[in-house]
Amino acid sequence: MKHILLFILPILIIVAIVFTIFGIFQIRFEEEKFMDDLKRKAKTVAESIELSVRHTFIDNDLKSANRLVESFQKRERLQGCAIYNKDGQILAITERISDWKQKDKPYLNDIFSAKSPRGALEKFKEYSVYSYILPVLDDENNILGLVEVIYDTSYMFTMLTELWRRISIALIVLISLITVIAFLIQRQIFILPIRRLTEWFKYFQKGDIDKLRPFEEKGELGKLISEVEQVALGLRVARKVVTEEAYVRVQKEEIWTQAKLRDLIHAKLGENAFLVVSNREPYMHVIDEITGMFKCIRPASGVVTAIDPILRVCGGTWIAHGSGDADKKFVNSKNKLGVPPEDNRYILKRVWLSKEEEEGYYYGFSNEGLWPLCHVTHTRPIFRETDWQMYKKVNLKFAESILEELPSKNPFIFIQDYHFTLLSKMIKEKRPDATIALFWHIPWPNPEVFAICPYQQEILEGMLACDLIGFHVQFHCNNFLDTVNRLIECRVDTEKFSVIRLNKETSVRTFPISVNGYINSDITNVQEAQLDKIRKELKLEDKIIALGVDRIDYTKGIIERMLAIDRFLEKYPEYKNKFVFIQLAAPSRTHIKRYRELMGEIDELVENKNWKHSEGSWRPIIYLKRHFSPEEIKPYYKLADICIVSSLHDGMNLVAKEYVSSKDDLNGVLVLSRFTGASRELTDAIQINPYSIEEFADSIKFAIEMPPQEKRKRMESMRRIVSENNVYRWAGNIITELTSLKKN
Repeated sequence: MKHILLFILPILIIVAIVFTIFGIFQIRFEEEKFMDDLKRKAKTVAESIELSVRHTFIDNDLKSANRLVESFQKRERLQGCAIYNKDGQILAITERISDWKQKDKPYLNDIFSAKSPRGALEKFKEYSVYSYILPVLDDENNILGLVEVIYDTSYMFTMLTELWRRISIALIVLISLITVIAFLIQRQIFILPIRRLTEWFKYFQKGDIDKLRPFEEKGELGKLISEVEQVALGLRVARKVVTEEAYVRVQKEEIWTQAKLRDLIHAKLGENAFLVVSNREPYMHVIDEITGMFKCIRPASGVVTAIDPILRVCGGTWIAHGSGDADKKFVNSKNKLGVPPEDNRYILKRVWLSKEEEEGYYYGFSNEGLWPLCHVTHTRPIFRETDWQMYKKVNLKFAESILEELPSKNPFIFIQDYHFTLLSKMIKEKRPDATIALFWHIPWPNPEVFAICPYQQEILEGMLACDLIGFHVQFHCNNFLDTVNRLIECRVDTEKFSVIRLNKETSVRTFPISVNGYINSDITNVQEAQLDKIRKELKLEDKIIALGVDRIDYTKGIIERMLAIDRFLEKYPEYKNKFVFIQLAAPSRTHIKRYRELMGEIDELVENKNWKHSEGSWRPIIYLKRHFSPEEIKPYYKLADICIVSSLHDGMNLVAKEYVSSKDDLNGVLVLSRFTGASRELTDAIQINPYSIEEFADSIKFAIEMPPQEKRKRMESMRRIVSENNVYRWAGNIITELTSLKKN
């Protein structure tokens, strides 16, 4: 509509100006015409009664004069008549204009002097009248008196107003006709072809090839559409060829690499769309607090670490909450942008949430309710009805955003984590043909714990709308199957490891998540200059370096880690001034009271332990509390002789695998909590119970004193596991399982 207005607005303005000028001239012409007619009538009437007035003056017959002026009383437009003597005094006047006597008439002297008639518009009360005065002369050309005829002019202005109204109506009708005709013409020659082209592209993008129809447009636009059609046809054929070639390559390759995953995507998905949904976005645009400039950062998130390399390889669309304070400045009209910013490989679509929605759905229900419920860390979950309602509202908002992106046939949707337990059901209600997988990145508790949740029924029903649910370890799968078997009406098939409810089967599988491994990773490409800079800044020369990399979260065991380091230095004081522990800590969920309290506890603990053990310029704990990008973390992995992962309860913990991937020199030791999913695979790590501070402290000493040959042997074994079971294998297994469930 905007383009149509831009097209016809100049025409309408010109027409309006021309019509207005024409109207002004027409009104002036009609006004002059009315005045000429009025003057002629007034002159005729005055001349017709002149003789009668002369006899009245000669005979001095005042009664005849009164009868003469009263004869004008009933005339419609002629207001009346007045007769003046030669001194300018009124002898007789029509009754309805009797107030005319009080009017000041300076023009009478001019008429007596010139002995010539006068006609002019005069003000009378609140309106104008036309006055025509004719001198009455005797035979010797002496003035006997004056006769004045007064006409009402209001009818003339009424008629001119009516004429203006008719001109205005004609202008409005003309403008309306021009608008309608211009709209119809533009619609026919421009809008309809573009609409058909848009619809054609919509079907093409969604893969609905059956609805594509050839174009029959003429002219230059027709030529453009024809060229577009040819390009689209070539692209469709190329997609088919790539899919077939990829299928052949997948059968040959054994090691999971970027190329193999890309081939698997092409072979398994073909032209079907692949969408990833998560709360955390892989790239955020924020305003730098120091410089005030816009910058793009990657959030601290295991989900981002795992999924981003996959979409970089296979493309697709990632739908997530746009939480950066500058995010809206970098999206297009559909809230999308290409990422990574420097090398666009896939599409990120941002969903906007209000402060109230974010507070209730994310900070409230997700992270004060489900997060502590699923992590056995003795933090009491909080469930509020208002948070639950907001959680449902946001799940619906994401569902609507996803439905806008789905192709016409068999889309694949990969949902991440506990933020979207209701999402699959909402999507299935509108698109039952969609194939949906949900990966649960955190632990799943036993039935007794999950039964605490007052919304257990709706959550489980929402999750079971998925075709596939994935967990990191088999223990979590077992807990989930026990939970649904105990809490809702369903049938668990232990042979197929699936749940059947209302004739809908949901497969439950184990998919241990990983990182992209060291073969295709740039994590080893760290310059020596970067390492030297960090050594000098933190005074790490000739020091044994231990490292922790975490979000500040009560599940990560940071407090227990500090206590273990304290106990280690108490028991083994010979390592004072030789050992340094670096904690990289990214603040997280600071809106939640428990997280703010945790930050304060850690700050106080670090200060106390450093004060307790410090000697000279040496301090045992270096606590760096800020957001670190993956590129900033890499040199710390390279520097660390020991990496400590002491989670109290964790789904997988990718820090452990990232550290192993970085140690290409095989000179490093991983101290790993047995309560992480990673401990199931990385059995050559020194596994600890983070609650046992004595054991924890002894494990640090054991890691330091481990013989070099033993270090190399353990690290080599763990690197082989991470390399073989990398994130591409993880994604490939999920996609293979997902496509085996594809709807016909």
